[in-house]
Amino acid sequence: MAHRKLTVKDAVAAIERRGILLVYPLDNRKEPASIWSEFYPKSEMRWEWDSGGDGRVANLWRLREQLSCSGEVVYAKWFRGRATFFSRAVFSDLILIAGSRRVDRRTLSTEAARILETLESDSPLSTKQLKLATDLRGKMNERAYERAMKELWTRFLIVGFGEVDDGAFPSLAVGATRNLFEDLWGEPTVGDADAAHLRLTKKLGPDSLFLKFLSTKPRRT
Repeated sequence: MAHRKLTVKDAVAAIERRGILLVYPLDNRKEPASIWSEFYPKSEMRWEWDSGGDGRVANLWRLREQLSCSGEVVYAKWFRGRATFFSRAVFSDLILIAGSRRVDRRTLSTEAARILETLESDSPLSTKQLKLATDLRGKMNERAYERAMKELWTRFLIVGFGEVDDGAFPSLAVGATRNLFEDLWGEPTVGDADAAHLRLTKKLGPDSLFLKFLSTKPRRT
């Protein structure tokens, strides 16, 4: 059965409507919602890349890259470390809730602070470029690098923005949120963190797994 190829416009509209969407479903569950489940709700996703695989999987992977640098939505490895897209309005509220604009660098690990400083000077960078610039190359530094990136992703201080072909497989390019989404970072805040949380609850629904995941993360002031 032929399926209409998704476009950036299709995906942006879905992300804006839902507020937050994963790219692919978790274990083919309906929730939390994903771009796949929005457009192919009756299709089980199979992670197959050979010639007999489902072409929609590869097409969505390519679409992910286009969306990430479109500026119309925001991309981060957030929910359980998975590829996650946010509407601009929702991401603005998340920045407010996390206190990202006023983050105290002393609360970051040494490696996270070093990565953030590097990206604030030059964004976006590929994994290879970033590890080289921060002297975090090699297996000995892999755990520290991954922990540092998780700190920055979960506090909405960095975002994904396109890909860089610097190896056998294209690498996600990442950058400082304040650099790549300067308009969101610098826009006047609407209310306080509690007001932002209420807006998110209304948008996502009180039973949203995204909202529950957010509540497990400590708020920063």
